[in-house]
Amino acid sequence: MPISRQIAAACLAGAVLATAPGQAEEVKRPDKVSFYFAAHEDDWQLFMNPSAFQDVIKGAAKTVFVHLTAGDAGLGTGLGGRKHPFYLARENGAEAAIRFMADADAAPGERVAVPMVINGHPIYRVSYRNTVGYFLRVPDGNASGAGYPATGFQSLKRLASGENDVLRAVDGSTTYYGWDDLVATIRSIVAYERGGAALVQVNVPETNTRINPHDHTDHLMTAKAALEAVKNLPCVRRVFFVDYASSRLPQNLDAQQRDMESSVFAVTLAGVQALDHGTSWHHYDQSFVGRNYFRVEEPAGRCDAAVTAMAATRQ
Repeated sequence: MPISRQIAAACLAGAVLATAPGQAEEVKRPDKVSFYFAAHEDDWQLFMNPSAFQDVIKGAAKTVFVHLTAGDAGLGTGLGGRKHPFYLARENGAEAAIRFMADADAAPGERVAVPMVINGHPIYRVSYRNTVGYFLRVPDGNASGAGYPATGFQSLKRLASGENDVLRAVDGSTTYYGWDDLVATIRSIVAYERGGAALVQVNVPETNTRINPHDHTDHLMTAKAALEAVKNLPCVRRVFFVDYASSRLPQNLDAQQRDMESSVFAVTLAGVQALDHGTSWHHYDQSFVGRNYFRVEEPAGRCDAAVTAMAATRQ
């Protein structure tokens, strides 16, 4: 059976995937904070859009983008023969894309970018209008999760399995001492950015390998960390997006949705090119743009009751 049919069959047998990003098209909710967890700085643009765009412009009170790895492709802080480190070029692309979405109906605003100490770890944080971006800058783990020689064969997968007992940010900004330390840090990010919002939406790569086979291990480990971080939090909506496997599924976005997705991706690539690194528009446009597949797990219970309980705990 062709792989596309296998994926489609798994979707029908296991969990029904939405055929368009409908969950983000609700009226803007002042009680919702939406988190997009990405392993690399172009993941959410390719696999979680236009859902992210719709959250930024009308779906959520705040949209938070958490990028776990530096996306350095084994270069660490190296230049790769260019003028700037590759990881900074990729961050620049992600930041540009976030600002583009936030400015869709307004003049440019003020960007605030400072390291912020979260669970004892300095993390680069950028706030812009109703958006926030976090860049944890841990090493790219390679597709297999084995890591790269230049960054000491460190990876999210090896940290989760215990093969690595530490995970150092490529810029030397911090070190995570074990998987639990990383998960606790993500939990602290969610708690801080959520504030008193009743509903948290956590957007992650699909963890069901029947639906999302052969995905990058950094994607899967990012989902694992995020889901463990929120497992005991009240009123969390979980949205699972098909990543690499979406390239073998038919395009399912209408013209307007495809424009939203492709425009954000184009701005991302322009931001990477602005710091003297090459990009690959044709490969990604032909493989992923025009597709947005996901499934949703709604929270159980009343969200207003959950927030009241949280507030009482904080006091």
